[in-house]
Amino acid sequence: MSDLNKESLADLTKLCRINCSDDELKALLQNLKSILGYIDQLKEVDTKDVPVCNHVSQEVETFMREDEVTESLDRTIFLENSPSHVGGMVRVPTVIKF
Repeated sequence: MSDLNKESLADLTKLCRINCSDDELKALLQNLKSILGYIDQLKEVDTKDVPVCNHVSQEVETFMREDEVTESLDRTIFLENSPSHVGGMVRVPTVIKF
């Protein structure tokens, strides 16, 4: 995709159903060209002697602590620290409106 231009990006945004203004399209084009340029730089790095790695912490062992049953926080103390509560429950902002 080295021949990325405004027209091909406009086609991609149409296929992805992303509405972009002309200014947004210019900024997106500049950002994508920058990213592709960085990828081209990475292609120049010699990695033939580097072993394949599926995960950055592949060789790191994780140490998990044992589960311990402890006393939980008292409800009244918990509710005193919440910004809003009703009926013994924490009130949160509406996420989905019907």
